Amino acid sequence: MADIRHELRKFVAPEFIIGEDARLLAGRYAKNYSVSHVMVVTDDHMLKTGWISSILESLTVEGIRYTIFSDVLPNPRDYEVMKGADLYRKSGCDALVAIGGGSPIDCAKGIGIVVNNHSHILDYEGVDNIPVSSPPLICIPTTAGSAADVSQFAVINDSRKKVKITIISKKIVPDISLIDPVPLTTLPKELTAHTGMDAIVHSIEAYVSNASSPVTDIHALESIRIMSTYLPLAYQNPENLHYRYQTLLGSLLAGLAFSNASLGIVHAMAHSLGGEYDLPHGECNALLLESAIEFNFSACPERYLSIGRTLGVEYQSLDTEQCKRELIQALTKLRESVGIVQRFRQIGVSRDSIPELARNAIHDPCLATNPREPDIRDIEQIYARAL
Repeated sequence: MADIRHELRKFVAPEFIIGEDARLLAGRYAKNYSVSHVMVVTDDHMLKTGWISSILESLTVEGIRYTIFSDVLPNPRDYEVMKGADLYRKSGCDALVAIGGGSPIDCAKGIGIVVNNHSHILDYEGVDNIPVSSPPLICIPTTAGSAADVSQFAVINDSRKKVKITIISKKIVPDISLIDPVPLTTLPKELTAHTGMDAIVHSIEAYVSNASSPVTDIHALESIRIMSTYLPLAYQNPENLHYRYQTLLGSLLAGLAFSNASLGIVHAMAHSLGGEYDLPHGECNALLLESAIEFNFSACPERYLSIGRTLGVEYQSLDTEQCKRELIQALTKLRESVGIVQRFRQIGVSRDSIPELARNAIHDPCLATNPREPDIRDIEQIYARAL
């Protein structure tokens, strides 16, 4: 990969507050934005946990009315966005508060796009295709992984074509993220694993991206160090607030890295899988990562070796092929330590679907920053190795 250290780069990030009970500042910030009626975008799982009540109370204390929209599934669909936008208009809302993982936050971003731009959400696919900025958006992430709360990305499922579209624009960067470890103490172990591995893949792909920079490199490597240390601990000790805080910090840093350096082939292929099979996004990333590194490694071996050292790999050889194997072994061990042990074929992915998956993946915008340019056959082979 060519030396890009001195090329012009921009860095976009929202305001954020991280720490215990940060969620309770939602009302104060809504008031700061001079809004009167917010749409709270969340999902049924969050409604059942009870954490949302303290957030709603903070809005009420500041005299902010709210309308709840919770018809959001994992891998949010286009019709959910359009339904939410319709409710937003009918209710007279003037801002959004997103509470949950990447799905409610991406759905809230989609609603904001639609209500201010007056077209179908699928019309905004790609990079910088949003003419008008969204209404104020306050995010309260309840998983440590997606980093949708600090990114300029939104991923929405085209329900007719069964593919995920990616929308990238600084006009959907949230206004503020309130990053609170407390709600994560009730996060199920499976979600902890999937979202945590998503963060690790974010950082790895940002670090080897052809749009990386010294600023994103710092965030990516530190995120890898934090997540590889604390994700297994949080997985085994879900109520430990310190471990949860550390995974949120790792997710935040990963988000700042990938939002500005973009991603690569793992995410492009995971988006295709998620659209076709409705599988958890983080699980797809985790299961594709090792096969993708096999493909990418030759394009930037030193960068991958740096990732290995950050993971704690003490290379036993000067041979780069052996070093690659040691890096992949370390990532396999990390993935398995958080219970992601099944292969794609064991969770319902058919070998017959690989050609269609590859045809969808090759059009994903995340491929533009992959360090090595693949063709359809390359993508099919990566899917096959991960099957």
